[in-house]
Amino acid sequence: MFRRSSHGRILAADIADIERRMQMLEKRAQRTAGRASADVAQAAEQVGDAILPALAEVIDRFRGRAHAVGDEATRFGHEAARLGNTALRRLSDEVEHRPLMVLAIAAGVGFLAAAAVVGRR
Repeated sequence: MFRRSSHGRILAADIADIERRMQMLEKRAQRTAGRASADVAQAAEQVGDAILPALAEVIDRFRGRAHAVGDEATRFGHEAARLGNTALRRLSDEVEHRPLMVLAIAAGVGFLAAAAVVGRR
């Protein structure tokens, strides 16, 4: 009987020692996890700080190109309007001076368009 009680006390002491060690390991794990999450947060912030200027530069480049394309489109639009006005003036001059010639050309274009439509069917 004496042996059992001493064996039980030794076993209880071992269990208490194991529990103390487990608690110490848990505290270390929590501290390590806290440090790791802080390190990850800091790394994410540093990556964000590095990427943000690069993205801003790319956006500025695209914005500049978009403005250039818009300006170019406006210039082409003005040029097309000018050429259209010139062509319209020429056409009206031709109609005034040679009305039968313009009528013949219009009839020929109409005939070709009709032939193309009928030819497809």
